[in-house]
Amino acid sequence: MDPRPVPVPAGILRAGAPRHVAIVMDGNGRWAKRRGLARTEGHGAGEEALLDVTYGALAAGVKVLTVYAFSTENWRRPVDEVRYLMNFNQGILERHRDSLHEDGVRITFSGRRDRRVPKRVLASMDAAAHLTAKNRRMTLNIAFNYGGRAEIVDAVSRLIADGVPAHKVDERAIRGRLYHPELADPDVVVRTSGEHRISNFLLWQIAYSELIFSEVLWPDYRREDLYRDIEEFQGRDRRFGGVDQ
Repeated sequence: MDPRPVPVPAGILRAGAPRHVAIVMDGNGRWAKRRGLARTEGHGAGEEALLDVTYGALAAGVKVLTVYAFSTENWRRPVDEVRYLMNFNQGILERHRDSLHEDGVRITFSGRRDRRVPKRVLASMDAAAHLTAKNRRMTLNIAFNYGGRAEIVDAVSRLIADGVPAHKVDERAIRGRLYHPELADPDVVVRTSGEHRISNFLLWQIAYSELIFSEVLWPDYRREDLYRDIEEFQGRDRRFGGVDQ
């Protein structure tokens, strides 16, 4: 159940929401530092933002919401912070998967399932994916232990394992071996906290995505911010390499 129903702006309803929104949830550490708190407190505060934005996207008619929860580079962080993030992401799933399921949200995951990810976390991921597998109202795709370069490497590895000859390797062959080839490419990518980087996020999929860099730190980001960014996206002229007629 939507914990904070907020009307969707009329402009979004008229023009239609982007089909796929992807978000780099950045700024948790700075949010905590500005308040004299531990970095982990910033991650904890980001949970409310994630829930509110997920329901905001659902209300607006977004069909896919991809969020960058833990990157392949995040293993370089202090051990205590990595351990916290593993527990935190597991906790989010266990606290919210039932309500998201009731609201028709399918939960999927993009990323590597390697030995560094605790088995209990993988079990929670599998349980959430299994529970929500038949839902079609919206897909919440969680990029966890994810890297854009790693995804491309894994796709090429599958090509080789499948015995695909060189002359048959094309974009369609690679795309079909990405983590979730059934998901449409993102129409818009939002990065919070004022940073202007892609940070190894969905490198294949964002070839023609619109990029929006929000100054809002992730723990302060809410559906109103998402709606503002969607309206900015709707004002963009997308030509996909062509020209105006």
